[in-house]
Amino acid sequence: MTENTGVKQVRAAGSRGRTTVADVVVEKIAGMAARDVRGVYAMGGGFARSMGSMRERMPGAGSGKSVTRGVSVEVGELQAAIDLEIIVDYGVSITDVAGAVRENVISAVERMAGREVVEVNIMVSDVKLPEEEDEGEERQRIQ
Repeated sequence: MTENTGVKQVRAAGSRGRTTVADVVVEKIAGMAARDVRGVYAMGGGFARSMGSMRERMPGAGSGKSVTRGVSVEVGELQAAIDLEIIVDYGVSITDVAGAVRENVISAVERMAGREVVEVNIMVSDVKLPEEEDEGEERQRIQ
């Protein structure tokens, strides 16, 4: 029985070695690409964001914000499937934001990780209303 380490190996035809891409690499690429889209307020649901916020405040708990919050991937040797959970700003077109996120994530993963993205599933779990208190968790707003 083999152990699933989350690392996939690919051997290109005519190559003189292997290139290995860990699942977490694809998660980070997808997370950064999703956050770059205008209208995405935050990634992850309420519980994941709360736990991440507490973890960020703990001394020695790492570098801070987790780029992979709200991102789940399945990566094969040639393909990847990605699930994202996002929170959008109030007033934006959710379908437009989801479409832009999907395009940005597909482009980034295919370009950087060399994997064909077969699907990007997006769950919009909340809307950030203007009057809601900003937790300062994901972005600083300039007003």
